[in-house]
Amino acid sequence: MEYIKRSIEDLIKKSEKTFKCVLVTGARQTGKSTLLKKLFPNKKYVPIDDPFIEDQAKQNANMFMMLNPPPIIFDEVQRAPDLFRYIKIKCDEESKRGLFCLSGSQPFDLMKNASESLAGRVSIIELLGLSMRETMKDPFNEPFVPTMEYLSKRIKTAKPIGNIWEIIHRGSYPELQDEDVEWSAFYSSYVKTYLERDVRQLSAVQNLDDFRRFMVAAAARTGQMVNYANIANEIGKDLGTVKNWMSILEASGIIYLLEPFSNSVLKRAIKTPKLYFRDTGLASYLTRWLTPETLAMGAMSGHMFETFVISEIIKSYANKGIDYRYCISYYRGKDKKIVKKAGEEREIESEIDLIIEENGILYPIEIKQNSQVSADETAAFTILDKIDDKKRGTGAIVCLCPQPGMLRENLLQLPVWYI
Repeated sequence: MEYIKRSIEDLIKKSEKTFKCVLVTGARQTGKSTLLKKLFPNKKYVPIDDPFIEDQAKQNANMFMMLNPPPIIFDEVQRAPDLFRYIKIKCDEESKRGLFCLSGSQPFDLMKNASESLAGRVSIIELLGLSMRETMKDPFNEPFVPTMEYLSKRIKTAKPIGNIWEIIHRGSYPELQDEDVEWSAFYSSYVKTYLERDVRQLSAVQNLDDFRRFMVAAAARTGQMVNYANIANEIGKDLGTVKNWMSILEASGIIYLLEPFSNSVLKRAIKTPKLYFRDTGLASYLTRWLTPETLAMGAMSGHMFETFVISEIIKSYANKGIDYRYCISYYRGKDKKIVKKAGEEREIESEIDLIIEENGILYPIEIKQNSQVSADETAAFTILDKIDDKKRGTGAIVCLCPQPGMLRENLLQLPVWYI
């Protein structure tokens, strides 16, 4: 299969020249090993998930390091945690940069070991699945923010997509970009491997079939506020177990919990996070939407489209090395707003699908799978005007419209491929 250039390549190469150690984290199958081998073909590659090599690294880490001196790539390094101690020693002995390139698919263990052993010596970079830009071979590499400045740059390379649901359904794992790889077989194998390796290592789950049912229940709620009690009732488990299992999905890069916007002025805000699967293909597989057509027409289409948009925006920040966790949130509050539907007025809770914060400016975003949208759908944006120490910036509705445009002053409509 042809190698797909990753937007994060320049960041990794720069870090390799600046730090003694580079650690690339991310979920299983996001392309970490392929990326490091492509960027550093002259470094020796050592796959620690090979049972023989793993045993060597665990039995005698000191001897293993002597036989595998830097510069070197250690893949799935979390499988031999004792190596971190010796990597630290080697980094302290050497003055050169780029000694070690590490990768692993369990961010929780990796971050713990890296922070304890390699503080100040390591650059930690998160590799997510392929972005829409990467699959379209689009060189644009700026984080998404709905401003006219961003739009003037984005319009130079953005290209319309014929059927966005094919991309949403296919998913973002690099291996699936090969048309010869059968979609259902890939995800079946992925779930089996994830359960038997990552889940067993991250937690003492007694029954993997129970955890599989939990994954299905979580996938059915992508794009919605987390309701632990509801999931617990569905799968017949206690609340503590469900919360623990949700943390496993988050720690292993399967889901992302979008935190609510927090400000003392907005006293009626709901404090519950929203759940998003990082890969819409995996969510589609778990909830049995087996074709792009059934997904597009199905009951989950709106939540799945929102999940895809949130994921793509997150990737635009991660691929520039920006910690998106500090700049994105959502809002839902009990400040009622009046909307007209079928000729009737009714009160509903106010909600803003996404808020991007940059330099004290709040950019509100609404996500709609429709091709035609109205400025009335953004009535909740004005809630942000209550915050004295923040300024409300340009808002946007990300949708399936054919062209970008202004719905009114300070409000854009943007096709999804402009992310």
